[in-house]
Amino acid sequence: MKLMDLKDQGIDIQENVPLSRFTFTQTGGPAEFLAFPKNLTELKQLVETAKQLSIPLTVIGNASNLIIRDGGIEGLVLILTKMDEITADEKNHTVTAQAGARIIDTSEAACQAGLTGLEFAAGIPGSVGGAVFMNAGAYGGETEFVIKSVDVLTRNGEFKTYTHDEMNFGYRYSLVQDTGDVVVSATFGLEPGDKLAIKDKMEYFNGLRRAKQPLEYPSCGSVFKRPKGHYVGPMIIKAGLQGKRIGGAEDSMKHAGFIINVGGATATDYLNLIHLIQKEILKKFGVTLETEVRIIGKEKD
Repeated sequence: MKLMDLKDQGIDIQENVPLSRFTFTQTGGPAEFLAFPKNLTELKQLVETAKQLSIPLTVIGNASNLIIRDGGIEGLVLILTKMDEITADEKNHTVTAQAGARIIDTSEAACQAGLTGLEFAAGIPGSVGGAVFMNAGAYGGETEFVIKSVDVLTRNGEFKTYTHDEMNFGYRYSLVQDTGDVVVSATFGLEPGDKLAIKDKMEYFNGLRRAKQPLEYPSCGSVFKRPKGHYVGPMIIKAGLQGKRIGGAEDSMKHAGFIINVGGATATDYLNLIHLIQKEILKKFGVTLETEVRIIGKEKD
């Protein structure tokens, strides 16, 4: 069997697709194969077929905190955005969302159900799967604080459920980064709250985001992890790197922790600017900056 034979079974699978169409930076090389499973059956079939054919498998979520190198990704890439069901259980104070659902929409569903705890995620542009994978957070909240359980599909094609503790969450880390399991859905354990108060908090956080972040430009969000005892933005400013541009990638004048695509940027432009910032911050402050953004794919030949 060939991967493209799955098209005959109604699975949306394509060849040689530029991933710049899907990344928030609007950069990135092609996927050798790209599929959009609509349900668990299709997802399982794709994972099992990739294993049978010994083809590399990559899941890229909503591609909001991601840089894909200009050489693209070999093998099969899965985007789960068609798996986006969200269910609120007001009685048990939970919201369950499939991996492809936006965390923003999940936060809104919690609000409509009068459940509090997900307000911090009201403006995070990633998917639920990506939020779990990266333990996404903002404004004092983190995904791990509200996760009750996570359903995954292993690379062997087996469904299993992890409890909160089994996910072994850390700063921008979760267990599935090591296991390679594909997040299928997550259940959030929340608390009853007042809808208007929840909405007000969400709007407050989104107001802060609009005021402080360069949302008018393509970007991959916050680029660097916060080093212990330091703030990245002020260090970049003190180093004279705010506004620094390589190709079409620029360190944002609105928020120095963001790198924006001001037009025609390549992933290589992004990576060269990241490496320059890391080098200068280490030289001037003795601080090693680690990337929060996930960087995958191969260099362009």
